[in-house]
Amino acid sequence: MARSVDSKLVNAANYHGPILGKRPPEGEDEMNVLEDPGLAEASRSVTERLNRNCFCITLDRAALWAALDHEAGVTGFYEAFIESRPHLFSNVPVFLSKSVIEEMRGIVDAIEAATKLPGYRDAVLSWAPEIAQRDFGPAGALMGYDFHLGDDGPKLIEVNTNAGGAFLNALLAKAQKACCAQVEQGLIGTRDDDFETRVVAMFRDEWQRQRGASSPRRIAIIDDRPEDQYLYPEFVLARWMLLKHGIDAVVGDASELQYESGRLRLAGHEIDLVYNRLVDFALDRPEHAVLRAAYRDGAVVVTPNPHNHALFASKRNLTLLSDPAALEAFGLSADMRLRLAGVPRTVLVTPDNADALWHSRKDMFFKPLSGHGSKAVYRGDKVTKGVWTEIARGGFVAQAFAAPGQRMIEIDGAPAPRKMDVRLYTYSGRVLLAAARLYQGQTTNFRTPGGGFAPVLVL
Repeated sequence: MARSVDSKLVNAANYHGPILGKRPPEGEDEMNVLEDPGLAEASRSVTERLNRNCFCITLDRAALWAALDHEAGVTGFYEAFIESRPHLFSNVPVFLSKSVIEEMRGIVDAIEAATKLPGYRDAVLSWAPEIAQRDFGPAGALMGYDFHLGDDGPKLIEVNTNAGGAFLNALLAKAQKACCAQVEQGLIGTRDDDFETRVVAMFRDEWQRQRGASSPRRIAIIDDRPEDQYLYPEFVLARWMLLKHGIDAVVGDASELQYESGRLRLAGHEIDLVYNRLVDFALDRPEHAVLRAAYRDGAVVVTPNPHNHALFASKRNLTLLSDPAALEAFGLSADMRLRLAGVPRTVLVTPDNADALWHSRKDMFFKPLSGHGSKAVYRGDKVTKGVWTEIARGGFVAQAFAAPGQRMIEIDGAPAPRKMDVRLYTYSGRVLLAAARLYQGQTTNFRTPGGGFAPVLVL
């Protein structure tokens, strides 16, 4: 480990320690503590050097194994579900400065502010499906804001209403071990139970936003064929967390739901709240007809729901969030518009602009309006004429290319670069957790040696 962190880095980190390692006042969000501009710049320099030069393995896999078995309430959980996913967790952390985290948080705050403006809401709901028009109250559980980190600051790539990985990343953060002074600093706050407390409170709050009082008796974590999903292990973790706090919880397939006499049921048991992990955001597919009917009738609380997706996560919304003139017309403040400079310019692909976009495609990413994750996402410099014919028909947005950050790791004793993005998991605008994903290729995946989820250590 001595070769991975030189004395200059140690001295730099120690110099910043009294401020950057300081805990915030009681009741204040740690990510809102502002830094001196000079120290912030020096801290960014330190974290960039660590991401390039620190090859320390900080993941204590034995501790993670034990934690997963314990938190899932199932002996052998790690062997059964994690060993078959060898690239789910990276061995190394990602280092970020507090100032970068603050910039990302500022973008989240600005988007939250925009969604509260009547003009903006009217605009994004005008292209949303009918089922998304009604607001039942829930804010949307575990939103995900995904960022690329470049030399000119963090860039928001997209917003997700069914962001996966939070429960796994919370345990991953706890299973880190300090290998140097910098990591010891960054570990502050990662080993407590704050995430669990906030998440349980989040589900109760979602219930109360629609029902007004009390707490849900039974929550169903719903997806299509959940046991076949790559992130099925976190469904088990989420269920056990809720059970520990006195809320009955089950994991189920959307196609097995039943709706009779105004009650949604799964395996004969009444469901009060659905934690929705489906990627059918409008609940359009035939196998989701039961959930759709119960949701439309207000018979069950669904979070996140079609309204949440329409307001926050529709890719077409990025065309407004990256347009300062439109935001000013909606009444968004100058400060908030400045923060949204971190959203790469995004435009709807139409027959009128298709030719111009083709000629500038090398600086673009093309994303389908109805897609999720990395499905049918095309990097402009890789687009063929045949693919372009499909894109030019419409149903895509073109987003200015924002290069991902980079984390150097070590594979078989040799340095190797990995792309990285950072996700903020939030609820009602409040950051619950930050995590990174390391990968190779065009978009994030869990097939890269040395890649996978990585904890974010803030210096």
